[in-house]
This record gives sequence, C-alpha cells and structure tokens, in this order.
Amino acid sequence: MMLRPALLLSVLLPLAACKPQPEAPAEPATPAVATTPAPAAAVETTAEPAPAATPDVPVGPAPVAGIDYVAIAGGKPFEPGNGRIEVAEAFSYTCPHCAHFEELVREWRARQPADVKFTPVAAFFGANPEPFARAFYAAEAMGVRVKTHEAMFRAIHVEQTIDPGKATPASIAAFYGRFGVDPTQFASAMTSARTDAQLKHAAQFVEQTGVEGSPSIIVDGKYRVTGKTMEDMLRITTHLLAKERAARGG
Repeated sequence: MMLRPALLLSVLLPLAACKPQPEAPAEPATPAVATTPAPAAAVETTAEPAPAATPDVPVGPAPVAGIDYVAIAGGKPFEPGNGRIEVAEAFSYTCPHCAHFEELVREWRARQPADVKFTPVAAFFGANPEPFARAFYAAEAMGVRVKTHEAMFRAIHVEQTIDPGKATPASIAAFYGRFGVDPTQFASAMTSARTDAQLKHAAQFVEQTGVEGSPSIIVDGKYRVTGKTMEDMLRITTHLLAKERAARGG
C-alpha cells in the first residue's frame, strides 16, 4: 500500500524532524497482557522488493562532511550484515515526518542492489512512542513486520483509526490481529525479553550515532545524514553508499 501523495506535503520544504517528547498519558485501561513467552515467529508472507542489479548513480554535488553528513567516530552498524552496507533509518510510527518519508524511502530502497541492507530502527520520537516501538519489534518476532509496517503508518496518519496518545498495548495488539496473529500472543511479544533487548539496543544506537530526531539515516554506522529535505537525505545517502563501496574496493 502507498501513502497518499497529499500526505507527503512537499519534500522540497525544509525537513522538520520529530523530537523526543514526554509520553502522553493513555486512557485508563486494563489490557490483558500475557507474560508468557511469545510463540515461534511466523513466516513472513509479504516479501521485500527484489534488489536492483546495479547501484543508483549518485547525482548532484558530492556531500561535504560537517554540512551534509556527520562522520561517527568508531561507529558500527545496528545489525552487521555479512559484508553488506547497512542503511539504518531511525523512525517512529507516531512521527508524522516519518510517515511522509515512508513512500520516498520505500521507492529508494527498491532501487538498491543486493550489497545494501536497509534496517529500520524503532526509536522514541513523537507522541506515546514506546508502545509502538515495542509493536514494531513484536511484529518482527512474529513474522508480520513487512506486511504491517506501512499499514501502521496509514492507520495513524491517514485513516486516523489509531490515536497515538490514547493507544494501549491491547488496542495496538488488536490492530495486529487484523493481520493473522493472535492479539494476546502479540501483546505478550510486546513485553518479551527479546523486545526489551531490541529497545535497549535501539536506544544505544540512537545515542551513539547522535540521532536527535526522526527520520534519520545512518550509513553503515559511520555517517549520519543531515540533509535539508527528505529527497536530499536520500541523495546524500546514495553518495555515501558509493563512498563506502569505493573504500571497500567495490
């Protein structure tokens, strides 16, 4: 599913990132959140697009360190990818700018060759972000991340069937129930040790790479992109991928 073009506003306008905000209080609720381990992950039924055969050709001027990107001393990828170059996106489902960015980054990602590993990193930006970050990692564990990722953005920002400030673990789990998972088991996965570990790892990655808002792009843990517009972020990322390939002798 594609986000409506109207949602994109204008990618030529200066990029205004979501910033960390205090979690909005949820309505009183008594969700039945199980504490037993979640079942084994299901098989993902909607695959990512097949990788392109050749890399995008970088366009425009070469990016300048300190202006277009920040070099991260000692930086490491979020998930090392067996020699592939990682492009990590720090995002939050409740951040409207991430919703605007989703269609652009999806189309850009589809053009990347097999040596690029795209890794979404659920971070704490926007309103009431932690339950939604937990939902992202629970969906990953239960094998439904790919087919629910854009659907969650749509539910919050287009259809407005989920109010981030009022959402509870139970209501979020009910949303994922529409995609073939048991809501009680999903709620359990949201509070599992695996999800706790993923959240901790994401928070550490965000801190170590200097991310202050979303969406943010980090190339192979080494470069944090600081483009002025969403399109410019992806243009700079393409240049940095070429830079990293050259450094590896590719």
